[in-house]
Amino acid sequence: MREPQRTEDTAGGAPADENEAARRRRRAQFLRELHEAKELRNRVQPRRARAERMRQAMRMRTFRW
Repeated sequence: MREPQRTEDTAGGAPADENEAARRRRRAQFLRELHEAKELRNRVQPRRARAERMRQAMRMRTFRW
């Protein structure tokens, strides 16, 4: 597992928007990898994936606004 990269604070000289942009890039990369992992799991274990979809559907049906 990779250790997160450290970025300088605004007091360290790096602008805040650069840190924000780096954070957004890391978040986007993480979400892409998470989506890819879920797709792979669904292809490898279709029965478990179907059960998870059914549980999610049940949660949505019983959700109260």
